[in-house]
Amino acid sequence: MNLESLRLHLKNLGISKSRYSLDGGVPNEKLCLEVSEDGTWHIYYSERGGKTTMSYWREEAAACQEFLKLLLGE
Repeated sequence: MNLESLRLHLKNLGISKSRYSLDGGVPNEKLCLEVSEDGTWHIYYSERGGKTTMSYWREEAAACQEFLKLLLGE
């Protein structure tokens, strides 16, 4: 799974975009996924302008799978 297939999968599942961001940044109260300049994928929770890191990944597929699990509460 890559970022674009994750985006499509979340849309097909009907998960509201108000719960997550796949574009990084610091949106309020969302689970976020972003890739840094060095290629590391970050999964974090954003709240009140701050980030609480949950995990780091070197591979896009692994990061996307973990993000999906977290979002679905698995």
